[in-house]
Amino acid sequence: MNNIFSLSKDMSSQRSLLRALGWTDEEIQRPLVGIICAQSDIIPGHMHLDDVANAAAEGVIAAGGKPVIMPSIGVCDGIAMGHAGMKYSLPSREVIADSAEILLRAHGMQAAIFVGNCDKIIPGMLMAAARVNIPAIFVSGGPMLAGRVRGKRTSLSTMFEQVGAYNAGRIDEAELKNYECNACPTCGSCSGMFTANSLNCLTEALGMALPGNGTIPMVYSARLALAKRTGAAIMELLRRDIKPSDIMTPAAFKNAETVDMAIGASTNTVLHLIAIAREAGLGEEQISIDSLNAISERTPNLCRLAPAGEHYIEELNEAGGISAVMKELLDAGLMDGGVMTAAGVTLAELVKDARNLDPEIIRHASSPYSAQGGLAILKGNLAEGGSVVKKSAVDPAMLRHSGPARCFDSEEAAMTAISSGTIKAGDVVVIRYEGPKGGPGMREMLTPTSAIVGAGLGDRVALITDGRFSGATRGAAIGHVCPEAAEGGTIGIIEDGDIIDIDIPACSLNVRLTDKQIKERKDAFKPLVKPIAGYLKRYRDSVTSASDGAVLKK
Repeated sequence: MNNIFSLSKDMSSQRSLLRALGWTDEEIQRPLVGIICAQSDIIPGHMHLDDVANAAAEGVIAAGGKPVIMPSIGVCDGIAMGHAGMKYSLPSREVIADSAEILLRAHGMQAAIFVGNCDKIIPGMLMAAARVNIPAIFVSGGPMLAGRVRGKRTSLSTMFEQVGAYNAGRIDEAELKNYECNACPTCGSCSGMFTANSLNCLTEALGMALPGNGTIPMVYSARLALAKRTGAAIMELLRRDIKPSDIMTPAAFKNAETVDMAIGASTNTVLHLIAIAREAGLGEEQISIDSLNAISERTPNLCRLAPAGEHYIEELNEAGGISAVMKELLDAGLMDGGVMTAAGVTLAELVKDARNLDPEIIRHASSPYSAQGGLAILKGNLAEGGSVVKKSAVDPAMLRHSGPARCFDSEEAAMTAISSGTIKAGDVVVIRYEGPKGGPGMREMLTPTSAIVGAGLGDRVALITDGRFSGATRGAAIGHVCPEAAEGGTIGIIEDGDIIDIDIPACSLNVRLTDKQIKERKDAFKPLVKPIAGYLKRYRDSVTSASDGAVLKK
């Protein structure tokens, strides 16, 4: 398995540069494995990714390859939350995919290991893996451990909600500081089933990572051992010429969607799975927002992890991890065990010895938390193109709700109203012009949803938006409303006091306006265009709708 630089005298000039890097004759002859590593000192989930990348490199070397570590950008959604920086989070996914493609192709890599951990980094890398289509495998940095305050476990979502509680006068400054210092106690991706951990778990379900990728905590030495096994596995994939196109098949995406519903993953997975599928060459007939409800209908919800419940990723790991979840689903006939995986064996073979060690953390398929999956796609005259809600994290009292709209044209305007106590029980908060084009960038809305919950209104106030929600969000929070306001969607013509009807079990989202009233308002409607420059302007001009994965136009 020689590389392109070792084949002829015509490559002598290129080899001279490899020698300038200190490479030996033996290294120059070995297969080249690009390790795309997103280490940085600003993301807690990425601060030790260099250790994971180096361990993966050791595995590559031991198996006869030459590892080459190369960089990737990343945005910490938690740090970017609640200010203009969040506008760059989703757009960064496209930059991550593009830059990985550039690095791998420009330097003649024969295989790739992707080392990331957080929200847009993993889907961006998966998009790149599908696009470049050389043998590839993933190993994440792993989750952080749960925090602990006054004997109760905590996470980032707890922290945001305590800020809401402080603003509502329910806790004092000393208690807020106590949470601040203890909610996030270690490095790693935030400890609940938020977007980062959701994607790392679904990478296992897609077949692109070894068992444990989604759940082994970052601080455990087992994470380094996993990285070494991953390095060895990529060499076997290269030897057998098993590519992402052999793994990320339509059946694999259905498997991932099934696990998505079973574990109650983040609503952001809807965007990302569609975007990854498009890079893998799958069309709407194979995966779309409409296919998700059908899978949710037949998939039991087996896990209730924070923010939907009191359990954390470290407990899911101890209970058997995603392998145990998939074994439950396979035994129930809900997954395709014949798909190939990055381990070089079929999914059924990979998890055949997995055991569910705690049926409270991972319910048996015969006794689930609920008979249907954790996410739902809602449609109606307010969301003709669809919207998404994490129904497993909705208070039962809010599964059906009707109330008057309170409309805001930005997250900041909504936060001013929520923090000042002007939002009342029964209201439906509408935040618009935060979609892919309207934001631009489709910001997450963890700050306002946490403020609502922190104010004690989580079971009495709903929130809908054409923006997104963090995986840490809980409550009747409905996002990805399509078409968005900036595209002339109905969400843009709603007025304060209009009654909005939410029926999550029926998958419907409507405003009580007649077709004639909607048409009259739209005829007079001129969408707001926010002044913007630089990358965000280029992104706004090229991005598609959330229902299409918010990808860039080809």
